[in-house]
Amino acid sequence: MHNSPILIVEDDKDDSELLTSALLAIGVKNEFLYFQNPAEALTYLQTTKKETFLIISDINMPVMNGFDFKKKINEDIGLFKKSIPFVFLSTTATRYLVNEAYTLSIQGYFQKPDDFKEMNEVAKSIIQYWKNCKHPTYYN
Repeated sequence: MHNSPILIVEDDKDDSELLTSALLAIGVKNEFLYFQNPAEALTYLQTTKKETFLIISDINMPVMNGFDFKKKINEDIGLFKKSIPFVFLSTTATRYLVNEAYTLSIQGYFQKPDDFKEMNEVAKSIIQYWKNCKHPTYYN
């Protein structure tokens, strides 16, 4: 599972590149799969046989926002049972958005930092936690 793909669901190419650079800088060797909108990511999750290590998603995106994406995952019993760690990484972190996000059973909400050094710290904390955390086993 630790070497399974990390899904990056982000419509801003610069933000995706900054996150990827930070993950690579801290030594993450997982495959990265990129989706510019959650609808494509949802289709991937529903059709792939691969396990997914982690989903890092923005909130404000076209076609479907991050909240609706997480709701769709929760409503799909097959995806829900996989207990894929889901983290929001968003520019905005108002009290309302953070509270709303946690009602969806997410595992973290992080505000996008402005610089590479801070992004490294955010990436390091996300990855280290999920590498050490025990995951439920799901059998198809």
